[in-house]
Amino acid sequence: MSAGAQRICVVDDEPEARAMVGDYLRMHGFEVELCDGGPALRRLIAQRMPDLIVLDLNMPDEDGLSIVRDLKARSTVPIIMLTATASPIDRVVGLELGADDYLPKPCELRELVARVRSVLRRAAQARAPEPAAGESGGVRFGRMIVDVETLRLRDESGAEQILTRSEFALLKAFLDNPKRVMSRERLLDLADARDPDAFDRAIDVRINRIRKKIEPDPANPRFIKTVRGLGYVFRPEGD
Repeated sequence: MSAGAQRICVVDDEPEARAMVGDYLRMHGFEVELCDGGPALRRLIAQRMPDLIVLDLNMPDEDGLSIVRDLKARSTVPIIMLTATASPIDRVVGLELGADDYLPKPCELRELVARVRSVLRRAAQARAPEPAAGESGGVRFGRMIVDVETLRLRDESGAEQILTRSEFALLKAFLDNPKRVMSRERLLDLADARDPDAFDRAIDVRINRIRKKIEPDPANPRFIKTVRGLGYVFRPEGD
């Protein structure tokens, strides 16, 4: 195993499924830790946070959604959800809580590896964007500043909120294309957030999450505007 191998934690209460996913990820060069549920995961991350978590949503003692909620409230660790039901409701709730991607279970292992690499790549890009002129360690987003080191969003008073990596990827897509109307398809491509089941409304979920963090009135957004029938546009000055 390479000393620089990225560390993946696989959380699943089914021993055979857990071992199968873990073995396949090891075959592709990842360092892998296996956990049978939330308590084991928390013991693991108390010692060292993994680079990414692959998480089964349907576990008997503590469901995956509550684990996502807990992790995203205190960290920016990327999470890929696995769900046997492939329910759109589970997907939307998981995305709203901050998960970075999902796959139906049983998943195609080659696609899982591709998803893991994509999310890790997006996380690495989010850690090192170009700062805007005059903003040391941050980029301007309307009246807000995005801290590029900690992925925190702060306002002029210094109050902070944590951004997930998928949220940051979307913010960067908007920052790179100010005042340009972009379709959902284009945003999914720019943020490297393509849904495996072409569930394109997932982009709406992510944008609603961002609006709650950056808009003075999320119900009447000023910075990320909806263009009916076309998509979204970023207005840097909130006009």
